[in-house]
Amino acid sequence: MQAVQITQYGGPEVLTPVEVEPPVAGPGQAVVEIAATGVNFIDVYHRQGRYPTPLPFIPGVEAAGRVAAVGPDVTGVSVGDRVGWVLAPGAYAQAAAVPVDRLVPLPDGVSDETAAAVLLQGMTAHFLTHDVHPVRAGDTVLVHAAAGGMGLLLTQLVTHLGGRVVGTVSTDEKEQLARGAGAAEVIRYDQVDDLAGQVRALTGGEGVAAVYDGVGASTFDASLASLRRRGVLALYGAASGPVPPVDPLRLMQAGSAVLTRPTLNDFVVSRQELLERATDVLGWVASGALRVTVGGRYPLAEAARAHDDLTSRRTTGKLLLIP
Repeated sequence: MQAVQITQYGGPEVLTPVEVEPPVAGPGQAVVEIAATGVNFIDVYHRQGRYPTPLPFIPGVEAAGRVAAVGPDVTGVSVGDRVGWVLAPGAYAQAAAVPVDRLVPLPDGVSDETAAAVLLQGMTAHFLTHDVHPVRAGDTVLVHAAAGGMGLLLTQLVTHLGGRVVGTVSTDEKEQLARGAGAAEVIRYDQVDDLAGQVRALTGGEGVAAVYDGVGASTFDASLASLRRRGVLALYGAASGPVPPVDPLRLMQAGSAVLTRPTLNDFVVSRQELLERATDVLGWVASGALRVTVGGRYPLAEAARAHDDLTSRRTTGKLLLIP
């Protein structure tokens, strides 16, 4: 079968299309024929070696498709079931063997492509807005890269929960997308010298209750300076690079701010928690309460181009590989 393999860490060019043996379902596993694979920044971190993974490996941790085979003594999953998954490797391929306890059943109202586009980012947005900083009616929060896949979902969820979003974007097109998702205010960060000053001007000088920052190095200082007293800076990604070490005294100077670097894996520890979050997200999608924007579809062999487009920030919404 076709797959993409990494034999050395590096740039997008290390994503190599190859032919490999089809997977076989072992104990506790199901083989899933993949219809669509989500492209995420965690894939970039794996490719770069920032999150070291034993070489060689097939990247990708999010996909959706149909069960083609099940391993010995597997229950609760049958051949033909439509499923999705996150945080299990091997998704840049036509099929993958996945632990059954990581599989999520897909409702009829959600297509394979939509599931592959929303599960990882949707559940991340879920724990950010429900656990890391539970959004309350009237809260104003700052969402960086508000027209990206995560940004659009966060903006919709914060608005759904009664919050007010100040979003940052880089183009007119992205501003329109962010406003369409519910952003009350949009800041063109490429056109302002003092981002935190702009945020405070939009909040009567108070600052925001929380910042959801997946950009990292280039936004961190402005994010911290944008918080109100006892605000929460949720640094959930580092698209622009890792943040240098931070003196904890800065958190006191920012008004007893809270800084956290959360990751989805710690918020779907049990199968029950995984299913609860996934059920909420897929239910919102099926009902139309949460809209999913697919910004690009790429053949499996063009995974390198997808990574290049993602990291260059030329895209909006979620990118997918179609095996």
